[in-house]
Amino acid sequence: MKIIIPMAGRGSRLRPHTLTTPKPLLPVAGKAIVRRIVEDLANGMDEKVEEVAFIIGDFGQQAEQQLKDVAHSIGARCAIYYQDQPLGPGHAVLCASSSLEGHCLVAFADTLFNANFHFNIEDDGIIWVSKVKNPSSFGVVKVDEANFITDFVEKPTTFVSDLAIVGIYYFRDGDKLRDTLQKIVDNDIRDKGEYQLTTALELLKNEGMRFRSAPIQEWLDCGNKDNVLATNQRMLELKVHSEKLVADDIKLDNAVIVPPCYIGQGAEIRNSVVGPYVSLGNNSLVEHTVISNSIIQNNTKVLRANLHHSMLGNEVDYQGEKSEISIGDFSEYKLSILKTT
Repeated sequence: MKIIIPMAGRGSRLRPHTLTTPKPLLPVAGKAIVRRIVEDLANGMDEKVEEVAFIIGDFGQQAEQQLKDVAHSIGARCAIYYQDQPLGPGHAVLCASSSLEGHCLVAFADTLFNANFHFNIEDDGIIWVSKVKNPSSFGVVKVDEANFITDFVEKPTTFVSDLAIVGIYYFRDGDKLRDTLQKIVDNDIRDKGEYQLTTALELLKNEGMRFRSAPIQEWLDCGNKDNVLATNQRMLELKVHSEKLVADDIKLDNAVIVPPCYIGQGAEIRNSVVGPYVSLGNNSLVEHTVISNSIIQNNTKVLRANLHHSMLGNEVDYQGEKSEISIGDFSEYKLSILKTT
């Protein structure tokens, strides 16, 4: 089995954090989004994952090493491909053409999920779906009585179905997917200006491939700050009994942790209350502060503050205010207090 992860998007709705860190590498409950995707898929499948292929932009060597670490953590080799132009999801998958062979699982790194990934690898294809209230914002499917997909529609302007494709697909024959995507690009077949994966799915279905739909129990968006914080909260709830969320070497001094929280290695909390639903990164310091429902990344200092529904990046120095705020990496904020006589 190969896992293909397209993740070359800019993540503009999550700026300023994505100015320095690709969105799939932002942490949720202490782990990068893409690491959670890969681990959850690998842990849920009956077949061993041999390779994880990432399709990225110009992320830099540090980010590429993180992706290699993600693949190696599940005992798989890593392949990295580049999408230089934003030509759509179908084009993104085709960028990994050398890895599109045999059993392939394609998972876009935009969302997290709670689902059962045990499936029959002899099925032609499986597409995971979730019911949504606004299907016009998604690619959707129509299904028959046996849950086989009869139609694919990309962002329908009139109602055809409320079963949205969540971005996870299984193909028994990755070679067929590759050849179909190549045909779409060679013949410049675009939908809404881009090469769509749903176009390939429709062509494959018309050629006789049968796709079965499978339900997602929970679909957790990571598209903007509010959604990332909500997903962080839900992941902490889901993982509190299955993952070690609080490191052994943290330092507490007159401090209270209100679970569920993730507290990274070397973190220090003094004269403060942290939680619930807080992820605090490695080697960060919290002092004389109250924090709830927030993500604080690595090597960040928070002093004399009251933070709720906030995101602070790496290497941030934040001091002295009650706030709901979003600050990117290597930033400094210090409240000036004017004294009058």
